[in-house]
Amino acid sequence: MVLAWNNVRTNRLGLAASFAAVLLAVTLVGGGGLVVAGAGARDELNGVIGLLVLSAVVSGFVSVFVVAGMLSLHVLRQRRTWALLRSVGMTPRQVSRLITAEALVVAVLAGAAGCVLAVPYAWVMSGFVRMTGLAPEGVPVEVTPWPFVVALVVGLAVTLLAARGAARKAVGVGPLEVLRESAAQRRILPWPRAVAGVMALAGGGGLLFLVPQVKATAAVPAGLGAAMVLCVGASALGPVVLRGAGWLVGLVVARFDPGAGMLAGSSLVTQPRRAMAAASPVMLTIALACTFLFAVSTGDAADGVVRTGPSAWAAPILVGSAVVYTVISVLNATAMTMAERGEEIRLLRTLGVKPRQLTRMVCWETLIVTCAGTLLGTGIAAAALTALGVAATGRPAFTYSVTQYAGLVLVCAASGLAGAVVSTRKARRGSLRPD
Repeated sequence: MVLAWNNVRTNRLGLAASFAAVLLAVTLVGGGGLVVAGAGARDELNGVIGLLVLSAVVSGFVSVFVVAGMLSLHVLRQRRTWALLRSVGMTPRQVSRLITAEALVVAVLAGAAGCVLAVPYAWVMSGFVRMTGLAPEGVPVEVTPWPFVVALVVGLAVTLLAARGAARKAVGVGPLEVLRESAAQRRILPWPRAVAGVMALAGGGGLLFLVPQVKATAAVPAGLGAAMVLCVGASALGPVVLRGAGWLVGLVVARFDPGAGMLAGSSLVTQPRRAMAAASPVMLTIALACTFLFAVSTGDAADGVVRTGPSAWAAPILVGSAVVYTVISVLNATAMTMAERGEEIRLLRTLGVKPRQLTRMVCWETLIVTCAGTLLGTGIAAAALTALGVAATGRPAFTYSVTQYAGLVLVCAASGLAGAVVSTRKARRGSLRPD
C-alpha cells in the first residue's frame, strides 16, 4: 500500500484518466440513483423511472469499458517499470497486488469526489426531465444513502475488475523486458483475448436473434444489451482490424502526404493494440448512442408519434451523460497513447522530420483511428437497430437522423484531434533532450 500510494503521487498524469473515469462513473450512477429514488415516490413517473434506469445501465456499462481501457493503457505505458521491479526480485503476485492497490487508491479518492458531485448532477437531470416534458411537474431529488452506497460499490467493483485484467498484462512482462527497446508488439492477439472476442460476438449475435421474439417493452433493453456484448467482442478483436486498416489506409494517405502518411500508417501497423485503446471509446460512443437514439425514433415512427419542442430532446438528453463520458474518455485515451510517444517523436526530429510533418502524422493517425472506431460502432448499431426494426415494424428497417450521427462523429474526431495535438506539442516543438 505504501508503494502504491507513492506511485499514485508520483504518476498523477498517468492515473489522471483512470481517476476521471471512476469519478464520472460514481457521479452518473449516484446522481441517477437520486433521481430514481425521487421518482419512485410518485406512481405517475413509472415510465420516467424505466428510462432513467436504462440510461444508468448504459452509463454503468460505459464506465466498466472506459476504466478497463484506462488502466490497460497505464499498464502498457509502465511496461518497463514492471520489468524493472521483476528484475530486482518482485514476484508476479506482488506486482498484481501492487496494481490492485494502486487502483483501489484511485477508486477511493475518485469515489469520494463523485459522491459530492452526484447531488448537483441529480438536480441537473431533474431539471432536464422537467424541461423536456417527461415529468411536467419535475422529479423531486431525495438525498438518501442507498444511491451513494450503490455508486461507491459500482466504482470499486468496476475498478477491481479492470485492475484484475490490467494485472494479468503486467504479470506477463518478463524481467528482461526492461532491456527491450523495440516498440513493436510481439503478440497482437493472444489466444485468450481471441477466444473471448469470438464468444462475445457469438453471444451478441444470439441476442440479436432474440430481440424480435421478446415482448415489445423488453425489445429496446435487449437491443442495447446485444450492442454492449458486440462492443466487447469488437474491442477484443479490434487490433487485427486496426492493423489491416493502418496498412490499407496508410497506403492511400501516403499518396497524398508521403512522409506523414507513411509514418501514421506504420505506427498503426506496429502498435495496433495501443491504437485500439483510442478507437474503443469512439466505437462505444457511436454504437450505444446511435442504438439508443434511433431505437426511440424507430419506435415513435412505428407508433405514429411525432415529437416536437422540448420532448424531441428527451432521448438525446438521457443518453447525453453517457456520450459526454465517452467523449472525455476519447480525450483521455488519445492523450495517453500520444503522451507515451515523446521519445519516439524526438527521435524522428533528430532524423530530420519537421514539426509540421509530425503534426500531420499525429492528425492522420488520429483520423484513421477515429474512422476505424466509427465504422465498428456503426456496424454494431446498424445490426442492433435492424433487429429492433423487425421487432417494431416487422421489417428490417429503422429510422435515423443523419444530423445526429454526423454530430457524434464530429465530436469524437474533434476530441481525438485535440487530445493528440495537445499531448504531443512539447515533443514536437520542444527541446530534443529527453524528459
